[in-house]
Amino acid sequence: MAPYRTLDDVDWANWEPTERATLLFVIRDAHILLIRKKRGLGAGKINGPGGRIDAGETPKQAAVREVREELRITPTAVRQHGELLFQFVNGFSIHGYVFRADDWEGEPEETEEAIPLWTPLDRIPYAEMWADDRIWFPWLLQRRYFHGWLLFEDDDLLEHRFELEPTGAF
Repeated sequence: MAPYRTLDDVDWANWEPTERATLLFVIRDAHILLIRKKRGLGAGKINGPGGRIDAGETPKQAAVREVREELRITPTAVRQHGELLFQFVNGFSIHGYVFRADDWEGEPEETEEAIPLWTPLDRIPYAEMWADDRIWFPWLLQRRYFHGWLLFEDDDLLEHRFELEPTGAF
């Protein structure tokens, strides 16, 4: 395990994530469907539904499957809006794919994994979310495509770098 203290300590050209995962946010009528995560990485935090990508799945397929499993709804009009490369100082790493859906089928339900939270877009509870969310969430809401490199120590964001696609390019 390498001693990661800055983003420059990571060999991004040869970086391989420990896991690949997704996040999918359903947004409609000035509200966003968030979850209170009940178990796993980030348990207790507010986030979007998502999880690991299974063998043979595309990120989009995994994102839709995870929302079905966690909230019992099927998101529709799903589009990818970002990628996040998370490196933790302990060596764990995640390549995250961020999606947005503008509609869904079904009614959100609480499951063993998540409690659904319909939240007004002007009251997103950043204080209860991962530290990086307040950086890239505005771009998701603006339908901007973003790519981020993030270094965490446990829940603490040590360093980050983001690139945005030019307006209108996505």
